[in-house]
Amino acid sequence: MTAATELWAYRNLIYNLTQRELRSRYKKSILGWAWSLINPASTLLIYTLVFGVIFGAKSPVAGNGHTAVFALYLFAGLIIWNYFQGIVSGSISALQSAGPLLNKVYFPAACPAIAHVFTVVLQALIEGSILALIMIGLGNVSFTLILFPVVLVFLGLFALGLGLVVSVYNVYLRDVGYLVSIGMNLLFYSTPIVYQITQVPESKYGIPLRAIINANPLTKFVGLSRDAFYFLQWPSLMTFVGVIIISLVTFVLGWLIFIRKARNVTEEL
Repeated sequence: MTAATELWAYRNLIYNLTQRELRSRYKKSILGWAWSLINPASTLLIYTLVFGVIFGAKSPVAGNGHTAVFALYLFAGLIIWNYFQGIVSGSISALQSAGPLLNKVYFPAACPAIAHVFTVVLQALIEGSILALIMIGLGNVSFTLILFPVVLVFLGLFALGLGLVVSVYNVYLRDVGYLVSIGMNLLFYSTPIVYQITQVPESKYGIPLRAIINANPLTKFVGLSRDAFYFLQWPSLMTFVGVIIISLVTFVLGWLIFIRKARNVTEEL
């Protein structure tokens, strides 16, 4: 039985794990699912105040030719970041929390991470729907909105590939989880989310800074999200094909590494 076939055979388990995580996410919370809106809204507010008000960051003009709201420009990028970070970091905790269950009954070790992806997808769809409604209200809307679910699919594959690798290595070496946290902070500011790529110098101290940031795959995903929501423009064919290739390659490599390293994972958990 191949790994893909085995996962399909355990699809009901993945569904049940997803349901369990959704039910337990805001259990014993007064506000419940309202936190799925409050958390991203508070992050957006903080970054808007710090970078938009204090540092005076400006946004380019939107696709309708007159809207220029930094908070909305920022939101289109934060959705992508929250989605990516949620999958990668959540894959680590998903595999760890499944340890007791894995020691009792057999199922593919990738199931908890995949189930977690579905919960993060739901959160991203909620955030994307809110941004879409705001853009509709401002008259800044186009058929480019159909790009967003496509971006979620390929970014999900990219993030899951990375998440599977770090989750399985974290089982054998707990330092990996701490390194991922540090790496996430570095990656956030290495992605043009709170600033525009044009603000980055071409080079500094002989280092091609803009080229490095442009080479960051998340830069492309953030750009696609802003094309869909803010600029209302279709990406170039080269950009889109490049995103698809990097997503599929990362997922396949991550999957192969995970399958090889996860053979004895229950003994470590």
